[in-house]
Amino acid sequence: MAATIMILYVSKLNKIVHFPDFDKKIPVKLFPLPLLYVGNHISGLSSTSKLSLPMFTVLRKFTIPLTLLLETIILGKQYSLNIIVSVFAIVLGAFIAAGSDLAFNLEGYIFVFLNDIFTAANGVYTKQKMDPKELGKYGVLFYNACFMIIPTLIISVSTGDLRQATEFNQWKNALFILQFLLSCFLGFLLMYSTVLCSYYNSALTTAVVGAIKNVSVAYIGMLIGGDYIFSLLNFVGLNICMAGGLRYSFLTLSSQLKPKPVDEENIGLDLKN
Repeated sequence: MAATIMILYVSKLNKIVHFPDFDKKIPVKLFPLPLLYVGNHISGLSSTSKLSLPMFTVLRKFTIPLTLLLETIILGKQYSLNIIVSVFAIVLGAFIAAGSDLAFNLEGYIFVFLNDIFTAANGVYTKQKMDPKELGKYGVLFYNACFMIIPTLIISVSTGDLRQATEFNQWKNALFILQFLLSCFLGFLLMYSTVLCSYYNSALTTAVVGAIKNVSVAYIGMLIGGDYIFSLLNFVGLNICMAGGLRYSFLTLSSQLKPKPVDEENIGLDLKN
């Protein structure tokens, strides 16, 4: 969050990016995005620590149908039957894999489903708030970080996480500090690219792209980490889930590559004018 604030503020001062100056209407325009933003981070970290990588990857797929549902309700978007079938395949694969998970952890499942809800709501509301006439994509990123950095710091103090971080024995290691700062910068790039994807596409496409990215994570997690327990149904479910995500990507890309139909009536009126 600190990296996001510094990078965007310096960029604004140097007129590289533009977003509105702070006024009393900003919190109203942004709400409830900051709460969803921090809830997404906390539930995500909590669920990651309690589940194997492949199962975390699969259960995160429930973000996709939730995003589709929220986009339909909040943004009024409509999707084709092929897209809905692809989403159904992703969810079906997730159900099969989760139903045969031999390393079941109830607390982990609760956290990951909360994470799915926060992620879906965060994606849809981010899309809604990015109107260039309002906050814009840079304003959403900047003010999100500004409003939540202090509450997040208070939470980290109350849980003891900040104390553990300050007592970490590698803060005098130059290589560690360099890698830590690089991870902060890459965290900003990750958030920026996610917002950019939603801005030019949709929250649903962003959710599916994130799921496709996890293809490699799921399969590598089977070989590395030592916490994946193999079963045939679980493996089949993982593959159905991945296939549905790839199908969605193919359909979305195909629709974007198709030329838009020409409105001949408007052309005729333009020629007359």
